[in-house]
Amino acid sequence: MHVIIVGAGGIGTPLIDIDTRSGNEVVVIERDDQRASTITSEYDCLVLNTDATTKSSLIDAGGNRADALISTTDRDATNIMVCLLAAGLEVPGVVSVVHNPQHMGIFERIGVNTIENPQRLIAEYLYRAVKRPTIVDYMRIGDRPEVFEIDVGPDAPIADRTLHEAGDTGLLGGDVLIVAIERDGEGEPITPRGTTRIRSGDRLTVYSETGAMAKVTDVFGQYEGHGNADLESIPEEFCNSFNDV
Repeated sequence: MHVIIVGAGGIGTPLIDIDTRSGNEVVVIERDDQRASTITSEYDCLVLNTDATTKSSLIDAGGNRADALISTTDRDATNIMVCLLAAGLEVPGVVSVVHNPQHMGIFERIGVNTIENPQRLIAEYLYRAVKRPTIVDYMRIGDRPEVFEIDVGPDAPIADRTLHEAGDTGLLGGDVLIVAIERDGEGEPITPRGTTRIRSGDRLTVYSETGAMAKVTDVFGQYEGHGNADLESIPEEFCNSFNDV
């Protein structure tokens, strides 16, 4: 793919690393001299040290033949202008970060796929890592449902039970679904059936309509989360502190 990445800051730089290692043809537009120089020396990509909010800059970056453009600057106004120009050049895939939720409607009206408030996402992951360390990874779906990975503890109520038995005894309700099982760290994940027996040490991928609440994680023998992480209570200024990371 031919990918244009606008911005080489805390969000753009890891993206440049991923895209170049994946073998994509990457063009970076970065107006800061030092950042542009750093990317040029560290990554196998073309770097344009210029302003991305001009049509000529996007054309120089190959906007007429690009498969995707991703705008990652820390200013929504800049991202909006870049996305409008990319839409005018008919770039098939246009993605942008959005820092202010009030601007989401503007991006939606111009048909841009968005990642809302990446600083808050970082804050949530860090907060979750401290509050719920047994949750290996998670993804929020809507307001409450989550998909998360969790290891089955040695004294877990569900250990040595089949999924049928866990359902019949009320350990797993209809709002919790075990999606996959990793066992012994080898081979392909197991697709669970009703007769599948859960073992201590299994790493489970779980969908829960109520999220990774204590009443859910207790079933898997992970009891440290009775404080129930309130991610909505994270101060906005804490999230904003990641702008320069």
